Amino acid sequence: MPETAPVRRRDAAATRAAILASARRAFATSGYDGAGVREIAAGAGVTAMLVNRYFGSKQQLFAEVTEQTMTQGSLIASGIMDAPNPSHALASALVKMTRADAVPLDGFLISFHSASSPDAARIGREKVEEHHWQTVTRALRGELSGERAALLLSVISGFQVMRQMMGLSALANAKESELTDLLARVFDCLIEPDQTPGK
Repeated sequence: MPETAPVRRRDAAATRAAILASARRAFATSGYDGAGVREIAAGAGVTAMLVNRYFGSKQQLFAEVTEQTMTQGSLIASGIMDAPNPSHALASALVKMTRADAVPLDGFLISFHSASSPDAARIGREKVEEHHWQTVTRALRGELSGERAALLLSVISGFQVMRQMMGLSALANAKESELTDLLARVFDCLIEPDQTPGK
């Protein structure tokens, strides 16, 4: 049972921020189904009734937390697709952020722990399409940009699961420079259409 934060008077903006922060922690730890409104309220030092007053429902709260993780501090939202060599920049950043001693990003943990919930999966899909997928699609030239963007996001997510969550030996123990080069080549095939097989 999480330690209950003291209930205290707050202004509306501070209360909202505290609820979002508590929900972000709870969803990252327990996923959508495992995190309760009472637990989130306790972590923010407010009542469950106040959480519902601010956000209307657990689904809406989850949607706002998910959007926050995709617009603040995420790899794609950082502008990395605009780098001079986005394939290498993306590969390098991804290898560094999935080191064994690195703390997984909240957005990834929330998706990872919530994917089995139909409601969370729907919300996550909508937010990915609205933010990350559109950002990557706009950055790509050539045909099938939407499909290539979706594949790129899938590679990122799969790499995080295999290297950071499961610790697959071939990835977890690889020399980082070699892993970065290999991953950059995969990204090149999706980012640069003239490098795709058959072109």
